[in-house]
Amino acid sequence: MSDLEIWIVILALAVATAITRSGFWLVGHKVTIPRRVQEMLRYAPSCALAAIVGPDLLLEPASLAFTLVNGKVVAGVAAVGWYLWRRNMLETIVFGMLVFTAVRLLHLF
Repeated sequence: MSDLEIWIVILALAVATAITRSGFWLVGHKVTIPRRVQEMLRYAPSCALAAIVGPDLLLEPASLAFTLVNGKVVAGVAAVGWYLWRRNMLETIVFGMLVFTAVRLLHLF
């Protein structure tokens, strides 16, 4: 691809992003979201986080790796325990990452 084509693609993606994100600002006051949909949207962030973290936590490049030898699984179990104790998502993410970093740095598994 030439430099001009790259810049055209970047500009087109920027415009597409701006249009899709500003749509709710432009017509948002005219659209009402049903209460049931609003209730379901409360779970969207946690579902997105699970969809990102789940495969990386449970899968190695070639196969399923759900064992306690896998440091990711150990950190995931610790994070779930922390969440059940504290009920705070941000603390859970930080705690899980701290446990995973400690497991990696200390070469426990």
